[in-house]
Amino acid sequence: MSIGNSPEDDRPSVGRALQQARNGAGLTVEQVSATTRVRIPIVQAIEQDDFSRCGGDVYARGHIRTFARAVDLDPEPLIIQFDADHGGRDEPAVTTPLFEAERIRPEPRRPNWTAAMVAAIVAVVGFVGFTLFSGGSQGGDGQVSAGGTTNAEKKPAPAPNTTRPTVRPPAPAPSDSAIAGLPKDKVTIKVTARDAQSWISARDASGQVLEDGLLKKGQSKTFQDKKRIDLVLGNAGAVQLYVNGKEVKHVGDEGSVERLSYTPGDPQAG
Repeated sequence: MSIGNSPEDDRPSVGRALQQARNGAGLTVEQVSATTRVRIPIVQAIEQDDFSRCGGDVYARGHIRTFARAVDLDPEPLIIQFDADHGGRDEPAVTTPLFEAERIRPEPRRPNWTAAMVAAIVAVVGFVGFTLFSGGSQGGDGQVSAGGTTNAEKKPAPAPNTTRPTVRPPAPAPSDSAIAGLPKDKVTIKVTARDAQSWISARDASGQVLEDGLLKKGQSKTFQDKKRIDLVLGNAGAVQLYVNGKEVKHVGDEGSVERLSYTPGDPQAG
């Protein structure tokens, strides 16, 4: 008695399914690349089930979702099939490169000179205040009592001022007045790694690199140019983006790579 193949054995691979859907939709590789903003060599590699050029499993899932939506295909079965073929979900290593030809360099930590100066000023002011207060008390109460001791010797020295500076809460989102204060003849962009770390690359209109590195969770970067700013965001779903003082509600999905360009004016016009 022979045993037939199961339906799962007959189903096409992830890359083959995407290629068939693209051909069925009458789209070329170049058109899919322009729609998804995924480079042509990576689109071709995905159709050959070569996900090594995606930069890791997280980015591969993001590319699969974007590709599938562009060819009107449900991405979830493909993601499940991809995980089954690649041993489940793994978190990307911090050193995983974002692009094939670009290795991201982490931003060096810089000493916080402002906080150190504020602490030094508070210490000096507290010391001077304590010295003046204790000196004035001894000069006014130096009379000798009947027992031969002075009133200043009987009174304990005042305790130093140990009150700590008030900790201010984090700044809220930009208000209408703050947005109105931004220059209208320039494009201003603020990127914050709100939910997790992200890799960012920013260039001005002339192509000069403004930022190219790892943005850790909670960190922010602000860029400004007269004409245009081009952004590349890795793990775009974890990023909070403000353009000219207005928040862009949906930057991208978790693990996706987004390439964005903005000019002066409303974010939707960028």
